[in-house]
Amino acid sequence: MHFISNAPVFQYNYDKNSFIIDIMSEYMGERERIAKAAGKMSFATLISRILGYVKDMILAFYFGATGISDAFFAAFRITNFLRELFAEGSMSSAFIPVLTENRHTQGEEAAQRLVKITFSFILLCAGIICVLGIIFAPAIVSVITHGFADQPEKFSLTVLLTRIMFPFLLFISLAALIMGTLNTKRVFFIPSLAPAMLNITIILIVIALVPLLKQPIIAVAIGVVIGGFVQFAFQLPSFYKKNYRLGFIADFRHPALKKMAVLLIPATLALAVNQVYILVSLLLASYLPEGSITYLYYSMRLIQFPIGIFIVAVGQAALPTLSEHAVRGDYEKLKEHFSFALRLLFFISIPSMAGLIALREPIVNILFQRGTFDYVATKATAEALLFYALAIWAIGGVKVLTVTFYSLQDTKTPVKIAAVGFAVNLILSLILMGPLRHSGLALAFSLAAILNAGLLFYFLNKRLERMDVRRIMQSLMKAVVASIIMGLTGWTLLRGERWQTSGDTMEKALYLAVTVIVCIILYAVFSFLLKNEEMAYIFETFKNKIRNKGAVS
Repeated sequence: MHFISNAPVFQYNYDKNSFIIDIMSEYMGERERIAKAAGKMSFATLISRILGYVKDMILAFYFGATGISDAFFAAFRITNFLRELFAEGSMSSAFIPVLTENRHTQGEEAAQRLVKITFSFILLCAGIICVLGIIFAPAIVSVITHGFADQPEKFSLTVLLTRIMFPFLLFISLAALIMGTLNTKRVFFIPSLAPAMLNITIILIVIALVPLLKQPIIAVAIGVVIGGFVQFAFQLPSFYKKNYRLGFIADFRHPALKKMAVLLIPATLALAVNQVYILVSLLLASYLPEGSITYLYYSMRLIQFPIGIFIVAVGQAALPTLSEHAVRGDYEKLKEHFSFALRLLFFISIPSMAGLIALREPIVNILFQRGTFDYVATKATAEALLFYALAIWAIGGVKVLTVTFYSLQDTKTPVKIAAVGFAVNLILSLILMGPLRHSGLALAFSLAAILNAGLLFYFLNKRLERMDVRRIMQSLMKAVVASIIMGLTGWTLLRGERWQTSGDTMEKALYLAVTVIVCIILYAVFSFLLKNEEMAYIFETFKNKIRNKGAVS
Protein backbone atom coordinates (compact mmCIF):
# COMPACT_ATOMS: atom_id res chain seq x y z
CA MET A 1 0.00 0.00 0.00
CA HIS A 2 1.28 3.47 -0.90
CA PHE A 3 -1.39 5.51 0.81
CA ILE A 4 0.95 7.58 2.94
CA SER A 5 3.68 8.10 0.40
CA ASN A 6 1.23 9.55 -2.11
CA ALA A 7 -0.38 11.90 0.38
CA PRO A 8 -0.73 15.52 -0.72
CA VAL A 9 1.22 18.16 1.17
CA PHE A 10 0.05 21.78 1.27
CA GLN A 11 2.06 24.85 2.17
CA TYR A 12 0.38 27.45 4.34
CA ASN A 13 0.45 31.25 4.20
CA TYR A 14 -0.07 32.07 7.84
CA ASP A 15 -1.84 35.20 8.96
CA LYS A 16 -1.77 36.47 12.54
CA ASN A 17 -4.77 34.43 13.66
CA SER A 18 -3.52 31.12 12.26
CA PHE A 19 -0.09 31.82 13.79
CA ILE A 20 -1.70 32.24 17.20
CA ILE A 21 -3.70 29.06 16.68
CA ASP A 22 -0.52 27.14 15.84
CA ILE A 23 1.20 28.43 18.97
CA MET A 24 -1.81 27.35 21.01
CA SER A 25 -1.79 23.96 19.29
CA GLU A 26 1.84 23.44 20.26
CA TYR A 27 1.06 24.49 23.79
CA MET A 28 -2.10 22.50 24.44
CA GLY A 29 -1.89 19.83 21.73
CA GLU A 30 -4.51 18.48 19.38
CA ARG A 31 -5.81 16.08 22.01
CA GLU A 32 -6.67 18.99 24.28
CA ARG A 33 -8.29 20.86 21.39
CA ILE A 34 -10.50 17.87 20.57
CA ALA A 35 -11.38 17.27 24.22
CA LYS A 36 -12.02 20.97 24.89
CA ALA A 37 -14.23 21.31 21.82
CA ALA A 38 -16.07 18.11 22.72
CA GLY A 39 -16.55 19.43 26.26
CA LYS A 40 -18.13 22.66 25.01
CA MET A 41 -20.37 20.77 22.62
CA SER A 42 -21.32 18.29 25.34
CA PHE A 43 -22.36 21.07 27.72
CA ALA A 44 -24.44 22.82 25.07
CA THR A 45 -25.97 19.54 23.93
CA LEU A 46 -26.76 18.65 27.56
CA ILE A 47 -28.90 21.78 27.78
CA SER A 48 -30.63 20.87 24.53
CA ARG A 49 -31.23 17.26 25.61
CA ILE A 50 -32.69 18.29 28.95
CA LEU A 51 -35.09 20.61 27.14
CA GLY A 52 -35.79 17.79 24.69
CA TYR A 53 -36.85 15.52 27.54
CA VAL A 54 -39.02 18.29 28.99
CA LYS A 55 -40.67 18.45 25.56
CA ASP A 56 -41.08 14.65 25.49
CA MET A 57 -42.57 14.68 28.99
CA ILE A 58 -45.14 17.25 27.86
CA LEU A 59 -45.99 15.19 24.76
CA ALA A 60 -46.29 12.00 26.83
CA PHE A 61 -48.61 13.80 29.25
CA TYR A 62 -50.90 15.12 26.52
CA PHE A 63 -50.84 12.23 24.04
CA GLY A 64 -49.52 9.12 25.88
CA ALA A 65 -48.78 6.02 23.78
CA THR A 66 -51.83 6.16 21.50
CA GLY A 67 -52.79 6.15 17.84
CA ILE A 68 -52.45 9.96 17.78
CA SER A 69 -48.90 9.84 19.15
CA ASP A 70 -48.07 7.04 16.71
CA ALA A 71 -49.28 9.26 13.83
CA PHE A 72 -47.15 12.21 14.94
CA PHE A 73 -43.99 10.21 15.55
CA ALA A 74 -44.40 8.45 12.20
CA ALA A 75 -44.76 11.82 10.42
CA PHE A 76 -41.84 13.28 12.36
CA ARG A 77 -39.71 10.24 11.54
CA ILE A 78 -40.19 10.96 7.83
CA THR A 79 -39.02 14.58 8.10
CA ASN A 80 -36.27 13.61 10.54
CA PHE A 81 -35.07 10.97 8.09
CA LEU A 82 -34.61 13.69 5.46
CA ARG A 83 -33.00 15.94 8.05
CA GLU A 84 -30.34 13.34 8.80
CA LEU A 85 -29.97 12.55 5.12
CA PHE A 86 -29.57 16.01 3.60
CA ALA A 87 -28.79 18.24 6.54
CA GLU A 88 -26.79 17.59 9.70
CA GLY A 89 -25.10 14.29 8.89
CA SER A 90 -24.17 14.70 5.24
CA MET A 91 -23.36 18.40 5.64
CA SER A 92 -20.65 17.63 8.17
CA SER A 93 -19.20 14.75 6.17
CA ALA A 94 -18.85 16.64 2.87
CA PHE A 95 -18.89 20.36 3.66
CA ILE A 96 -16.38 20.59 6.53
CA PRO A 97 -13.45 18.76 4.83
CA VAL A 98 -13.95 20.62 1.52
CA LEU A 99 -14.34 24.05 3.14
CA THR A 100 -11.28 23.38 5.32
CA GLU A 101 -9.22 22.45 2.25
CA ASN A 102 -10.59 25.40 0.24
CA ARG A 103 -9.64 27.87 2.96
CA HIS A 104 -6.11 26.46 3.29
CA THR A 105 -5.43 26.38 -0.46
CA GLN A 106 -7.42 29.37 -1.77
CA GLY A 107 -7.69 31.69 1.20
CA GLU A 108 -10.42 33.12 3.40
CA GLU A 109 -12.15 35.14 0.68
CA ALA A 110 -12.61 32.04 -1.49
CA ALA A 111 -14.01 30.16 1.52
CA GLN A 112 -16.56 32.92 2.12
CA ARG A 113 -17.67 32.74 -1.50
CA LEU A 114 -17.98 28.94 -1.30
CA VAL A 115 -20.29 29.29 1.70
CA LYS A 116 -22.60 31.58 -0.33
CA ILE A 117 -22.62 29.14 -3.24
CA THR A 118 -23.44 26.25 -0.91
CA PHE A 119 -26.21 28.31 0.71
CA SER A 120 -27.73 28.96 -2.72
CA PHE A 121 -27.52 25.29 -3.67
CA ILE A 122 -29.18 24.16 -0.43
CA LEU A 123 -31.91 26.79 -0.73
CA LEU A 124 -32.79 25.56 -4.22
CA CYS A 125 -32.55 21.80 -3.62
CA ALA A 126 -34.16 21.69 -0.17
CA GLY A 127 -36.91 24.00 -1.36
CA ILE A 128 -37.75 21.67 -4.25
CA ILE A 129 -37.72 18.62 -1.96
CA CYS A 130 -40.11 20.36 0.45
CA VAL A 131 -42.58 21.19 -2.32
CA LEU A 132 -42.46 17.64 -3.68
CA GLY A 133 -42.81 16.22 -0.17
CA ILE A 134 -45.95 18.24 0.49
CA ILE A 135 -47.49 17.19 -2.83
CA PHE A 136 -46.64 13.49 -2.53
CA ALA A 137 -47.13 13.14 1.25
CA PRO A 138 -49.94 10.54 0.90
CA ALA A 139 -47.74 8.27 -1.22
CA ILE A 140 -44.79 8.68 1.15
CA VAL A 141 -46.89 7.88 4.23
CA SER A 142 -48.45 4.91 2.44
CA VAL A 143 -45.00 3.42 1.85
CA ILE A 144 -43.43 4.25 5.22
CA THR A 145 -46.42 3.27 7.40
CA HIS A 146 -48.22 0.75 5.26
CA GLY A 147 -49.79 -0.77 8.37
CA PHE A 148 -51.90 2.41 8.76
CA ALA A 149 -53.68 1.72 5.46
CA ASP A 150 -56.64 0.02 7.14
CA GLN A 151 -57.00 2.89 9.65
CA PRO A 152 -58.23 5.87 7.52
CA GLU A 153 -58.28 8.47 10.33
CA LYS A 154 -54.79 7.58 11.54
CA PHE A 155 -53.48 7.59 7.96
CA SER A 156 -55.06 10.99 7.14
CA LEU A 157 -53.68 12.54 10.33
CA THR A 158 -50.17 11.24 9.52
CA VAL A 159 -50.40 12.77 6.01
CA LEU A 160 -51.54 16.14 7.40
CA LEU A 161 -48.75 16.24 10.00
CA THR A 162 -46.17 15.24 7.38
CA ARG A 163 -47.26 18.10 5.09
CA ILE A 164 -47.11 20.64 7.90
CA MET A 165 -43.60 19.58 8.95
CA PHE A 166 -41.92 19.31 5.54
CA PRO A 167 -40.62 22.95 5.54
CA PHE A 168 -38.62 21.97 8.63
CA LEU A 169 -36.19 20.30 6.24
CA LEU A 170 -35.30 23.61 4.56
CA PHE A 171 -34.65 25.48 7.81
CA ILE A 172 -32.66 22.67 9.41
CA SER A 173 -30.54 22.27 6.25
CA LEU A 174 -29.61 25.95 6.39
CA ALA A 175 -28.92 25.59 10.12
CA ALA A 176 -26.56 22.69 9.32
CA LEU A 177 -24.69 24.88 6.81
CA ILE A 178 -24.14 27.55 9.44
CA MET A 179 -23.09 24.90 11.96
CA GLY A 180 -20.54 23.38 9.57
CA THR A 181 -19.08 26.79 8.73
CA LEU A 182 -18.70 27.71 12.39
CA ASN A 183 -17.16 24.32 13.22
CA THR A 184 -14.37 24.93 10.69
CA LYS A 185 -13.66 28.12 12.63
CA ARG A 186 -13.50 26.09 15.88
CA VAL A 187 -16.82 27.54 17.06
CA PHE A 188 -18.69 24.64 18.65
CA PHE A 189 -20.75 25.94 21.55
CA ILE A 190 -23.34 28.08 19.72
CA PRO A 191 -24.08 25.49 16.98
CA SER A 192 -24.45 22.78 19.65
CA LEU A 193 -26.77 25.01 21.68
CA ALA A 194 -28.97 25.84 18.65
CA PRO A 195 -31.12 22.65 18.91
CA ALA A 196 -32.15 23.87 22.37
CA MET A 197 -33.93 26.71 20.59
CA LEU A 198 -35.90 24.14 18.61
CA ASN A 199 -37.02 22.40 21.80
CA ILE A 200 -37.90 25.65 23.58
CA THR A 201 -40.00 26.75 20.61
CA ILE A 202 -41.90 23.44 20.48
CA ILE A 203 -42.58 23.55 24.24
CA LEU A 204 -43.92 27.12 24.11
CA ILE A 205 -46.10 26.53 21.07
CA VAL A 206 -47.53 23.26 22.42
CA ILE A 207 -48.45 24.87 25.74
CA ALA A 208 -49.99 27.87 23.94
CA LEU A 209 -51.88 26.11 21.14
CA VAL A 210 -52.96 22.68 22.45
CA PRO A 211 -55.95 24.09 24.37
CA LEU A 212 -57.04 26.11 21.31
CA LEU A 213 -56.93 23.51 18.53
CA LYS A 214 -59.58 20.96 17.65
CA GLN A 215 -56.78 18.49 16.83
CA PRO A 216 -54.13 19.38 19.49
CA ILE A 217 -51.32 17.29 17.93
CA ILE A 218 -51.14 19.84 15.09
CA ALA A 219 -49.61 22.27 17.60
CA VAL A 220 -46.55 20.03 17.87
CA ALA A 221 -46.10 19.97 14.07
CA ILE A 222 -46.34 23.77 13.92
CA GLY A 223 -43.78 24.01 16.72
CA VAL A 224 -41.35 21.78 14.81
CA VAL A 225 -41.41 24.03 11.72
CA ILE A 226 -41.07 27.32 13.61
CA GLY A 227 -38.42 25.74 15.83
CA GLY A 228 -36.37 24.78 12.78
CA PHE A 229 -36.32 28.41 11.66
CA VAL A 230 -35.34 29.58 15.15
CA GLN A 231 -32.48 27.05 15.24
CA PHE A 232 -31.18 28.51 11.97
CA ALA A 233 -31.58 32.16 13.03
CA PHE A 234 -29.97 31.61 16.44
CA GLN A 235 -26.57 30.86 14.85
CA LEU A 236 -26.53 33.85 12.49
CA PRO A 237 -24.94 36.39 14.89
CA SER A 238 -21.90 34.11 15.40
CA PHE A 239 -21.84 33.43 11.65
CA TYR A 240 -21.71 37.16 10.84
CA LYS A 241 -19.16 37.75 13.60
CA LYS A 242 -16.80 35.41 11.72
CA ASN A 243 -17.15 37.70 8.67
CA TYR A 244 -19.43 35.36 6.73
CA ARG A 245 -22.51 36.54 4.90
CA LEU A 246 -25.49 34.86 3.27
CA GLY A 247 -26.09 35.59 -0.39
CA PHE A 248 -27.30 33.95 -3.56
CA ILE A 249 -24.50 32.96 -5.98
CA ALA A 250 -25.66 30.39 -8.53
CA ASP A 251 -22.17 29.21 -9.43
CA PHE A 252 -23.14 25.55 -9.29
CA ARG A 253 -20.15 24.56 -11.44
CA HIS A 254 -17.67 25.67 -8.80
CA PRO A 255 -14.95 22.96 -8.46
CA ALA A 256 -15.28 22.82 -4.65
CA LEU A 257 -19.06 22.38 -4.92
CA LYS A 258 -18.52 19.57 -7.41
CA LYS A 259 -16.02 17.97 -5.05
CA MET A 260 -18.53 18.35 -2.23
CA ALA A 261 -21.16 16.64 -4.38
CA VAL A 262 -18.78 13.76 -5.13
CA LEU A 263 -18.27 13.29 -1.39
CA LEU A 264 -21.90 14.02 -0.55
CA ILE A 265 -23.52 11.39 -2.76
CA PRO A 266 -21.91 8.31 -1.15
CA ALA A 267 -22.07 9.97 2.28
CA THR A 268 -25.79 10.55 1.79
CA LEU A 269 -26.22 6.97 0.68
CA ALA A 270 -24.40 5.79 3.80
CA LEU A 271 -26.65 7.92 5.98
CA ALA A 272 -29.65 6.77 3.96
CA VAL A 273 -28.86 3.16 4.73
CA ASN A 274 -28.44 3.95 8.43
CA GLN A 275 -31.67 5.96 8.52
CA VAL A 276 -33.50 3.26 6.60
CA TYR A 277 -32.77 1.02 9.61
CA ILE A 278 -35.14 3.26 11.54
CA LEU A 279 -37.66 3.54 8.69
CA VAL A 280 -37.75 -0.26 8.39
CA SER A 281 -38.51 -0.42 12.11
CA LEU A 282 -41.24 2.19 11.60
CA LEU A 283 -42.78 0.27 8.71
CA LEU A 284 -42.75 -3.04 10.57
CA ALA A 285 -43.95 -1.44 13.81
CA SER A 286 -47.00 -0.08 11.97
CA TYR A 287 -48.18 -3.71 11.79
CA LEU A 288 -47.70 -4.23 15.55
CA PRO A 289 -50.18 -3.31 18.32
CA GLU A 290 -51.03 0.35 18.90
CA GLY A 291 -48.36 2.22 20.81
CA SER A 292 -45.41 0.25 19.35
CA ILE A 293 -44.12 3.23 17.32
CA THR A 294 -44.33 5.44 20.41
CA TYR A 295 -42.42 2.90 22.55
CA LEU A 296 -39.64 2.75 19.96
CA TYR A 297 -39.53 6.54 19.64
CA TYR A 298 -39.17 7.24 23.35
CA SER A 299 -36.62 4.47 23.92
CA MET A 300 -34.56 5.72 20.97
CA ARG A 301 -34.75 9.22 22.43
CA LEU A 302 -33.26 7.95 25.67
CA ILE A 303 -30.20 6.40 24.04
CA GLN A 304 -29.81 9.63 22.08
CA PHE A 305 -29.01 11.37 25.38
CA PRO A 306 -25.45 9.99 25.80
CA ILE A 307 -25.04 9.77 22.03
CA GLY A 308 -25.96 13.42 21.50
CA ILE A 309 -24.15 14.85 24.52
CA PHE A 310 -20.87 12.96 24.36
CA ILE A 311 -20.52 10.72 21.32
CA VAL A 312 -21.58 13.06 18.53
CA ALA A 313 -19.60 15.80 20.28
CA VAL A 314 -16.39 13.74 20.14
CA GLY A 315 -16.92 12.91 16.46
CA GLN A 316 -17.87 16.45 15.47
CA ALA A 317 -14.99 17.97 17.42
CA ALA A 318 -12.51 15.50 15.93
CA LEU A 319 -13.55 15.97 12.28
CA PRO A 320 -11.89 19.40 11.67
CA THR A 321 -8.66 18.19 13.30
CA LEU A 322 -8.62 14.90 11.38
CA SER A 323 -9.42 16.79 8.16
CA GLU A 324 -6.47 19.13 8.70
CA HIS A 325 -4.10 16.18 9.26
CA ALA A 326 -5.41 14.54 6.07
CA VAL A 327 -4.99 17.75 4.05
CA ARG A 328 -1.42 18.11 5.30
CA GLY A 329 -0.67 14.44 4.63
CA ASP A 330 0.26 13.84 8.28
CA TYR A 331 -1.28 10.38 8.64
CA GLU A 332 0.70 9.45 11.74
CA LYS A 333 -0.97 12.34 13.58
CA LEU A 334 -4.31 11.35 12.08
CA LYS A 335 -3.96 7.80 13.44
CA GLU A 336 -2.87 9.07 16.84
CA HIS A 337 -5.83 11.43 17.24
CA PHE A 338 -8.28 8.91 15.80
CA SER A 339 -7.12 6.44 18.46
CA PHE A 340 -7.55 9.06 21.16
CA ALA A 341 -11.05 10.01 19.96
CA LEU A 342 -12.16 6.35 19.81
CA ARG A 343 -10.76 5.51 23.25
CA LEU A 344 -12.35 8.62 24.76
CA LEU A 345 -15.64 7.61 23.14
CA PHE A 346 -15.51 4.07 24.56
CA PHE A 347 -14.64 5.46 27.99
CA ILE A 348 -17.91 7.46 27.89
CA SER A 349 -20.25 5.19 25.92
CA ILE A 350 -19.69 1.85 27.73
CA PRO A 351 -20.82 3.15 31.16
CA SER A 352 -23.69 4.99 29.44
CA MET A 353 -24.84 1.67 28.00
CA ALA A 354 -24.53 -0.10 31.36
CA GLY A 355 -26.34 2.69 33.18
CA LEU A 356 -29.31 2.79 30.82
CA ILE A 357 -29.69 -1.00 30.93
CA ALA A 358 -29.51 -1.15 34.73
CA LEU A 359 -31.74 1.87 35.41
CA ARG A 360 -34.05 1.67 32.40
CA GLU A 361 -37.40 1.28 34.18
CA PRO A 362 -36.84 4.00 36.81
CA ILE A 363 -35.69 6.41 34.08
CA VAL A 364 -38.77 5.81 31.91
CA ASN A 365 -41.05 5.98 34.96
CA ILE A 366 -39.75 9.38 36.05
CA LEU A 367 -39.67 10.93 32.60
CA PHE A 368 -42.87 9.69 31.02
CA GLN A 369 -45.25 7.84 33.38
CA ARG A 370 -47.96 10.42 33.97
CA GLY A 371 -51.23 11.44 32.39
CA THR A 372 -52.19 8.94 29.68
CA PHE A 373 -48.76 7.25 29.76
CA ASP A 374 -49.26 4.32 32.18
CA TYR A 375 -47.07 1.50 33.59
CA VAL A 376 -47.84 -0.76 30.63
CA ALA A 377 -46.30 1.90 28.35
CA THR A 378 -43.37 2.34 30.76
CA LYS A 379 -42.60 -1.39 30.78
CA ALA A 380 -42.85 -1.66 26.98
CA THR A 381 -40.60 1.39 26.49
CA ALA A 382 -38.06 0.06 29.01
CA GLU A 383 -37.91 -3.29 27.17
CA ALA A 384 -37.08 -1.53 23.90
CA LEU A 385 -34.54 0.65 25.73
CA LEU A 386 -32.72 -2.47 26.98
CA PHE A 387 -32.07 -3.66 23.44
CA TYR A 388 -31.35 -0.23 21.93
CA ALA A 389 -28.83 0.52 24.70
CA LEU A 390 -26.70 -2.46 23.65
CA ALA A 391 -25.62 -0.47 20.60
CA ILE A 392 -24.62 2.85 22.21
CA TRP A 393 -20.88 2.10 22.04
CA ALA A 394 -21.24 0.79 18.47
CA ILE A 395 -23.19 3.85 17.30
CA GLY A 396 -20.48 6.01 18.82
CA GLY A 397 -17.77 3.92 17.19
CA VAL A 398 -19.49 4.22 13.82
CA LYS A 399 -19.58 8.01 14.27
CA VAL A 400 -15.83 8.34 14.93
CA LEU A 401 -14.86 5.72 12.34
CA THR A 402 -17.06 7.31 9.69
CA VAL A 403 -15.77 10.85 10.23
CA THR A 404 -12.24 9.46 9.97
CA PHE A 405 -13.09 8.03 6.54
CA TYR A 406 -14.68 11.38 5.65
CA SER A 407 -11.57 13.29 6.75
CA LEU A 408 -9.68 11.15 4.21
CA GLN A 409 -12.39 12.17 1.69
CA ASP A 410 -13.41 8.52 1.39
CA THR A 411 -17.20 8.38 1.58
CA LYS A 412 -17.62 5.18 -0.45
CA THR A 413 -16.39 2.63 2.10
CA PRO A 414 -18.91 3.62 4.81
CA VAL A 415 -21.85 3.32 2.38
CA LYS A 416 -20.83 -0.19 1.30
CA ILE A 417 -20.55 -1.31 4.90
CA ALA A 418 -23.81 0.40 5.84
CA ALA A 419 -25.55 -1.51 3.04
CA VAL A 420 -24.40 -4.79 4.57
CA GLY A 421 -25.67 -3.61 7.95
CA PHE A 422 -29.04 -2.69 6.44
CA ALA A 423 -29.48 -6.17 4.95
CA VAL A 424 -28.65 -7.76 8.31
CA ASN A 425 -31.02 -5.38 10.10
CA LEU A 426 -33.89 -6.22 7.76
CA ILE A 427 -33.41 -10.00 8.07
CA LEU A 428 -33.08 -9.87 11.85
CA SER A 429 -36.10 -7.55 12.17
CA LEU A 430 -38.32 -9.98 10.29
CA ILE A 431 -37.06 -12.87 12.44
CA LEU A 432 -37.23 -11.13 15.83
CA MET A 433 -40.43 -9.06 15.57
CA GLY A 434 -42.52 -12.22 15.88
CA PRO A 435 -41.37 -13.41 19.32
CA LEU A 436 -40.21 -10.03 20.71
CA ARG A 437 -42.58 -7.62 18.89
CA HIS A 438 -41.29 -4.00 19.04
CA SER A 439 -38.33 -5.05 21.22
CA GLY A 440 -37.22 -7.41 18.45
CA LEU A 441 -36.93 -4.42 16.11
CA ALA A 442 -34.74 -2.65 18.68
CA LEU A 443 -32.51 -5.72 19.06
CA ALA A 444 -32.15 -6.08 15.28
CA PHE A 445 -31.11 -2.43 15.05
CA SER A 446 -28.43 -2.89 17.70
CA LEU A 447 -26.95 -6.07 16.22
CA ALA A 448 -26.71 -4.39 12.82
CA ALA A 449 -25.01 -1.33 14.37
CA ILE A 450 -22.44 -3.56 16.12
CA LEU A 451 -21.68 -5.32 12.83
CA ASN A 452 -21.35 -1.95 11.10
CA ALA A 453 -18.83 -0.71 13.67
CA GLY A 454 -16.77 -3.90 13.46
CA LEU A 455 -16.51 -3.80 9.67
CA LEU A 456 -15.63 -0.07 9.62
CA PHE A 457 -12.82 -0.65 12.11
CA TYR A 458 -11.50 -3.62 10.14
CA PHE A 459 -11.29 -1.71 6.85
CA LEU A 460 -9.91 1.50 8.40
CA ASN A 461 -7.19 -0.54 10.10
CA LYS A 462 -6.29 -2.09 6.72
CA ARG A 463 -6.19 1.31 5.04
CA LEU A 464 -4.14 3.28 7.57
CA GLU A 465 -1.93 0.37 8.68
CA ARG A 466 -0.35 -0.04 12.09
CA MET A 467 -3.19 1.49 14.11
CA ASP A 468 -2.76 1.01 17.84
CA VAL A 469 -5.37 -1.77 18.09
CA ARG A 470 -3.95 -3.24 21.28
CA ARG A 471 -4.14 0.10 23.09
CA ILE A 472 -7.73 0.62 21.93
CA MET A 473 -8.82 -2.87 23.04
CA GLN A 474 -7.15 -2.51 26.44
CA SER A 475 -9.02 0.74 27.01
CA LEU A 476 -12.28 -0.88 25.90
CA MET A 477 -11.94 -3.87 28.26
CA LYS A 478 -11.10 -1.68 31.25
CA ALA A 479 -14.20 0.41 30.54
CA VAL A 480 -16.31 -2.78 30.32
CA VAL A 481 -15.09 -4.14 33.69
CA ALA A 482 -15.67 -0.83 35.50
CA SER A 483 -19.10 -0.46 33.84
CA ILE A 484 -20.27 -3.93 34.89
CA ILE A 485 -19.46 -3.16 38.52
CA MET A 486 -21.18 0.21 38.22
CA GLY A 487 -24.29 -1.20 36.51
CA LEU A 488 -24.81 -4.02 39.02
CA THR A 489 -24.56 -1.53 41.87
CA GLY A 490 -27.12 0.79 40.30
CA TRP A 491 -29.54 -2.06 39.57
CA THR A 492 -29.28 -3.31 43.19
CA LEU A 493 -29.93 0.15 44.66
CA LEU A 494 -33.04 0.82 42.53
CA ARG A 495 -34.84 -2.52 42.78
CA GLY A 496 -38.42 -2.33 44.05
CA GLU A 497 -42.09 -1.89 43.18
CA ARG A 498 -42.10 1.90 43.50
CA TRP A 499 -41.16 2.16 39.82
CA GLN A 500 -44.44 0.55 38.77
CA THR A 501 -46.61 3.36 40.10
CA SER A 502 -47.10 6.96 38.98
CA GLY A 503 -46.55 9.97 41.24
CA ASP A 504 -43.91 10.85 43.88
CA THR A 505 -41.83 12.21 41.02
CA MET A 506 -39.55 14.45 43.10
CA GLU A 507 -38.79 11.70 45.63
CA LYS A 508 -38.07 9.20 42.85
CA ALA A 509 -35.96 11.72 40.93
CA LEU A 510 -33.85 12.39 44.05
CA TYR A 511 -33.40 8.65 44.63
CA LEU A 512 -32.38 8.16 40.99
CA ALA A 513 -30.04 11.18 41.02
CA VAL A 514 -28.20 9.93 44.13
CA THR A 515 -27.87 6.47 42.59
CA VAL A 516 -26.48 7.92 39.35
CA ILE A 517 -23.92 9.98 41.31
CA VAL A 518 -22.86 6.86 43.26
CA CYS A 519 -22.50 4.95 39.97
CA ILE A 520 -20.39 7.70 38.39
CA ILE A 521 -18.09 7.79 41.41
CA LEU A 522 -17.77 3.98 41.34
CA TYR A 523 -16.92 4.03 37.64
CA ALA A 524 -14.29 6.72 38.17
CA VAL A 525 -12.74 4.88 41.12
CA PHE A 526 -12.52 1.52 39.35
CA SER A 527 -11.25 3.18 36.16
CA PHE A 528 -8.51 4.77 38.25
CA LEU A 529 -7.68 1.45 39.94
CA LEU A 530 -7.56 -0.27 36.54
CA LYS A 531 -5.18 2.47 35.36
CA ASN A 532 -7.49 3.50 32.53
CA GLU A 533 -5.53 5.98 30.41
CA GLU A 534 -8.56 8.16 29.62
CA MET A 535 -9.45 8.46 33.32
CA ALA A 536 -5.89 9.51 34.06
CA TYR A 537 -6.02 12.03 31.20
CA ILE A 538 -9.30 13.57 32.46
CA PHE A 539 -7.99 13.70 36.03
CA GLU A 540 -4.73 15.35 34.93
CA THR A 541 -6.59 17.88 32.77
CA PHE A 542 -8.89 18.78 35.66
CA LYS A 543 -5.91 19.09 38.05
CA ASN A 544 -4.10 21.40 35.59
CA LYS A 545 -7.17 23.61 35.27
CA ILE A 546 -7.41 23.94 39.04
CA ARG A 547 -3.69 24.73 39.22
CA ASN A 548 -3.92 27.32 36.44
CA LYS A 549 -6.91 29.04 38.08
CA GLY A 550 -5.00 29.16 41.34
CA ALA A 551 -1.99 30.68 39.59
CA VAL A 552 -4.15 33.36 37.93
CA SER A 553 -5.87 34.30 41.18
